[in-house]
Amino acid sequence: MKRDKKDDESGGNIYANLDKTAVLQEARAFNETPLNARKCSLILTKLLYLINQGQSDNPVTKYTTLPFAGEPIGRTEATGAFFAITKLWQSKDPTLRRLVYLAIKELSVLADDVIIVTSSLTKDMTGREDVYRASAIRALCKITDTAMLQTIERYMKQAIVDKNGAVASAALVSSLHLMKKSVEVIRRWANEVQEAVSSENHMVQYHALALLYHIRSVDRLAVNKLVQKFSKNLLRSPFAICYLIRIAAKLLDEDEQADPSLFTFIDSCLRHKSEMVVFEAASALVNLKTSTASELAPAISVLQLFCSSPKAALRFAAVKTLNKASILLSLH
Repeated sequence: MKRDKKDDESGGNIYANLDKTAVLQEARAFNETPLNARKCSLILTKLLYLINQGQSDNPVTKYTTLPFAGEPIGRTEATGAFFAITKLWQSKDPTLRRLVYLAIKELSVLADDVIIVTSSLTKDMTGREDVYRASAIRALCKITDTAMLQTIERYMKQAIVDKNGAVASAALVSSLHLMKKSVEVIRRWANEVQEAVSSENHMVQYHALALLYHIRSVDRLAVNKLVQKFSKNLLRSPFAICYLIRIAAKLLDEDEQADPSLFTFIDSCLRHKSEMVVFEAASALVNLKTSTASELAPAISVLQLFCSSPKAALRFAAVKTLNKASILLSLH
């Protein structure tokens, strides 16, 4: 790896001048016995950096000619690196193992025959080591195609209702991504997802609500029932409540004859104990196409209070939303 003097300066990027060929040669260390976990972790980090910088769909490098926009890794090179990385499964080092899962995810679209690690990932996903399970789920779902999805369906259902929050969240978010491949299979998991919505873990509840909404999004009546059910103080997670506010606002915007209780729910959230929920409700009311000046008054009062908040982000958000409200009111 070539190093520049500025790399030693504060904020310098030590990976900016990586040589692809040199890094791929360094990856031969994955075949050594015994494995040097620290050395392999550093090489894997370099490899992941090269993959990220060389991808044509990378938002940082797609429309630029920045010096760190590296040369893409070819399919043959990616396949060779992938098979070398599979040798690292024998390591018990948690940092290295997490990097292995991440590398498998990144190489899944570049390398051939990535399907060979399915059994290893399934074993990790259903094992007792919670530190590996969530990462294994994400990697497995990344390499799974439509034909394989049914073979892991049972394991995914179990993971969705798992008591470990990280595992359940990983399964729920991965299921959201899998909907792009097979909507019908994911819809069969609705019962497990609904059970996950009642989780005490805030992130699990949020992710479960998001997945349940996407499962039911084709049926407007079902979405209405979802909002009606969970607007009755059944949600503890501020993230989930914010998401429910967005669903309710979307329904109101799409249909002027929508159930008035949707507006009542959003308005009631202005009195929630969480600032996040209060701001989301105020923002939703300001952005509603049908809001009148009298309906906006409570939201504006809340936003004015936020202008004196000690939190800079909250003050900024409040001023920005108030500005939008003043523009909208001037047009009425």
